[in-house]
Amino acid sequence: MSKQRDWRLPAIWLVLFLVSIATRTYVAATDEARYGRLIGIGRPLVDEITSHLVVAALLPALYWLHRRWPIGERYNLALHVAAVVPFSILHTSGMAALRLLWFNGIVHLPYSFPLTTDRLQYEFAKDLVAYLMLTTGVVALNFLLQRKPAVSAPAVSDPAPVAQPGTLPSPSPAPVERFAVRQRGGSEIMVEVADIDWIEASGNYAILHVGAETYEIRSSLAKLEGELDAKRFVRVHKSHVVNIARVAEVIPWVGGDWRIRLRDGAEVNLSRRYRQRFEALVTVRS
Repeated sequence: MSKQRDWRLPAIWLVLFLVSIATRTYVAATDEARYGRLIGIGRPLVDEITSHLVVAALLPALYWLHRRWPIGERYNLALHVAAVVPFSILHTSGMAALRLLWFNGIVHLPYSFPLTTDRLQYEFAKDLVAYLMLTTGVVALNFLLQRKPAVSAPAVSDPAPVAQPGTLPSPSPAPVERFAVRQRGGSEIMVEVADIDWIEASGNYAILHVGAETYEIRSSLAKLEGELDAKRFVRVHKSHVVNIARVAEVIPWVGGDWRIRLRDGAEVNLSRRYRQRFEALVTVRS
């Protein structure tokens, strides 16, 4: 049976956008009326709809950015600060194009969007605040929607097959000891599993962190988890597997989660969903 799609996240963002459009439209029309300019709600409504449509189009890219470079990890904050610049450029140019299309091309009303220095500075200041609010929303919604009970009921598995008289039970497959990693030139190098500090999911690939080096292999994190020695490697997050021998410190974090600091200085989340299996190998004392 296919996995049922979770519509909670898009529904929440839709409600937030609708509330934002209605609120900002009312405020803009009210501010103009205070100065004797009765413009109604038509013009501000179009302005807000076009702006929010572009933001909605950019939201998947923002989610990808947060998955690839979580804002809580070291050095990633600087990357998100730099991302405000392309975000503002795409948002400003996108909403300007939609407004020109609507006013000049569809309803045939005069409209211009002068790209002056003052206007660009004004839009960038607004986009800086918008990026901060969107980032807060992404992090908060991920935390709220991914919360799960600390202990879940074990799945009922099929009974183990009974060996027939005179036959030997099939042995479990031995854990993988090394990976062949293809380089850009086409050659392959061998990476010893014992040297891996932690593994990070990246779409259809997994990134092996080995000291200061990183190696990319085409595999899901779930597949790798089944191939590795369960006494040495443990899943601590939906996107991270760590080598227990490389754990240096476990720190309390927000919302009941924990933060794992590895010997190479990297930090990854220990989510409550995976804490039980982590504590089976490493005791975490509150």
